[in-house]
Amino acid sequence: MKFSGILKTLLSLVAVSAVSALADAVSVDALANGGAVTRDNQLSEIRDVLRGGRGGYVNFGFNYMPLVSQTPLKSEFGEHDGFAFRHYLAGFGAGEISKNNHLGMVFWLERSGWDGEDFFLIPQYNDFSVVRSVATWGAVYTQSSLDLTFAAGMQHQNAEYVGRLYPDENDKWLYSWAHLRWGHTSIQGSFHRTDWQSLRISIDLESRAVYGGRRSGPLTYLPNFEMALYNGMDYADDSVRVSWEQNLFAQQLYGEVTFDFPNKEFHSAALKFYPDPSRMIGFEATCLRRNERGGSSDLLWGGAIDLLFIRLAYNSSYEYERLFRAKGTFIAEIKFDMATIDGFLFARGAPKSAPLESVTFNPKEKSSAFPKDDGKIQLNKSPETKPLNASGIRYEKAGTSSKGGK
Repeated sequence: MKFSGILKTLLSLVAVSAVSALADAVSVDALANGGAVTRDNQLSEIRDVLRGGRGGYVNFGFNYMPLVSQTPLKSEFGEHDGFAFRHYLAGFGAGEISKNNHLGMVFWLERSGWDGEDFFLIPQYNDFSVVRSVATWGAVYTQSSLDLTFAAGMQHQNAEYVGRLYPDENDKWLYSWAHLRWGHTSIQGSFHRTDWQSLRISIDLESRAVYGGRRSGPLTYLPNFEMALYNGMDYADDSVRVSWEQNLFAQQLYGEVTFDFPNKEFHSAALKFYPDPSRMIGFEATCLRRNERGGSSDLLWGGAIDLLFIRLAYNSSYEYERLFRAKGTFIAEIKFDMATIDGFLFARGAPKSAPLESVTFNPKEKSSAFPKDDGKIQLNKSPETKPLNASGIRYEKAGTSSKGGK
């Protein structure tokens, strides 16, 4: 038994090593532009979370790659073994301050870059390292009866360490952002002083039960559109990116496609399957066009398995765009991602809540696990106990809500 276990471990290491040997190195340019990419990704995630404008959200985790050869760095001096890393923490919470009025806060923090050692707190800080953190925070106000949400805040990019390969970064880069949602439409902007950096316009037509919409039917098959405009940002010079998300079957199978303009180039596509619409478990197949603005026709095919506490991916477009264009290697992400509205749980972007039910019943009743729907429920058969009127006792199903958008 011991020999069998050792053999399996060795075979696993050989398999991972073989895949890592085919991995492409990350570039200095991708690492240098990582701050702008992170800022935009954080605002995109905040847009998803504020679709309801109330409740709560928590997300934290880190990427893990066991071998030093999985994400080497390619520079003018050759290739250097090391680790691309990404540690992150995000949270949102809002409480009702008066009827239909909710006030909350958002906070997103990510520490990412490249270093010669695998670490969690203290990096090596060598000549080829770059370590930065990006924080986004702000206040959120929601008027649920009007289905209106407004949020605004700041972004701060902190250059913790910049090696000799990279351009100097201003350690006091402060950006402001604002977000406005009314019904199915939201507008989000990012600014640096008086100059706008990006503008994101979203139209979410799909009816989602978690926000008070339909659980099934034709309205759940309406598409979701997003258009992002970039004004000379480091990684997206004067460009427009248009995305289309489409429910293909029962809010479990989705298709996504993204194009870049003005070059009218295909950027990426994805087919995603969720066994349950709460999206706590998912399977993805993706296709991404590398170096899209350089005219390359090189397509990168990949996929991922997304579970509640871990995500395993190979050449997935999500990892490619968030981990400095890392490709040709398996990437594990240890994480926890959960949102809540009105006591129901779901993953970010899900149309329905987790399939949980709460019900009041008589534990001594053996004929049925659920009480009869006769208007009254007998909680105890003893003579001293009086029948209780069913007022105030609820039978709840996930995904029902009287507030929020459709």
